[in-house]
Amino acid sequence: MFSIGDFAKHGRVSVRMLRHYDAIGLLRPAQVDPFSGYRSYSGEQLARLNRVIALKDLGFTLTQVQEILDAEIGVDELRGMLRLRRAELDAAIAADEIRLKAVEARLLSIESEGRMPSEDVVVKSLPAVRVAELTGTASGYVNEEIGPVVQRLYEELFPALGGIAPSGPMIAYYEDEPGGERVLIHAAVPIAAETNGTEGFSTVSLAEVPAAATILHRGSMTTVLSSYQALAKWVDAHGYRPSGPAREYYVDCPADGDKWVTELQQPITKA
Repeated sequence: MFSIGDFAKHGRVSVRMLRHYDAIGLLRPAQVDPFSGYRSYSGEQLARLNRVIALKDLGFTLTQVQEILDAEIGVDELRGMLRLRRAELDAAIAADEIRLKAVEARLLSIESEGRMPSEDVVVKSLPAVRVAELTGTASGYVNEEIGPVVQRLYEELFPALGGIAPSGPMIAYYEDEPGGERVLIHAAVPIAAETNGTEGFSTVSLAEVPAAATILHRGSMTTVLSSYQALAKWVDAHGYRPSGPAREYYVDCPADGDKWVTELQQPITKA
């Protein structure tokens, strides 16, 4: 038998926590001295303590923990519940990370207010290019809505290419659907090979663009907002207006997304 202090050490919990679990009936001591009131625990009770802590750390309330343990759920079923809960927490963490990066992007835009990156913007023509592409839709231009769609489209496009090798970097561009309620997303790669229309993708010829304002964005696409807004401010300040869908030309895409280099290309005409 262990004293409450020793049991707390072996279980890596506090004595106060064990007293609380005793008070609510979640983990009773194996013995309580009737005269001194000292609590004693058995080594076998570490198994229940481990389950209590694991379930609590996974987000279950103590009431839910009590119900789960009182139902005498088997180890396999408990493991399945924990795996499911872990998957839910992983998804929540990923969503929080996306929101955090969106906040960082807004902060970058705010911090760059009043600065005009004229030295970073280059006006040039874009040659006509023939691409293989897949399209999808998103409900708006928010990164967390567009990003997963673009990723899914490319994951489907490259296997569909089969033996056709891309002849240049990936290109993505976006258009408003009729009515302006949703965004039509094009995920494309340049190709030189002939196609017959039976492949699992569309073959499209992107027309030459006489003039496009371009800027390099370095880093993850989750932080592209500040670069897009800098480009938009430059276009407006220099007497231009957009004359077609902006393109994202993925110059370099290493495994580390924070090291990506993307050229943002906005077709323009004089206002």
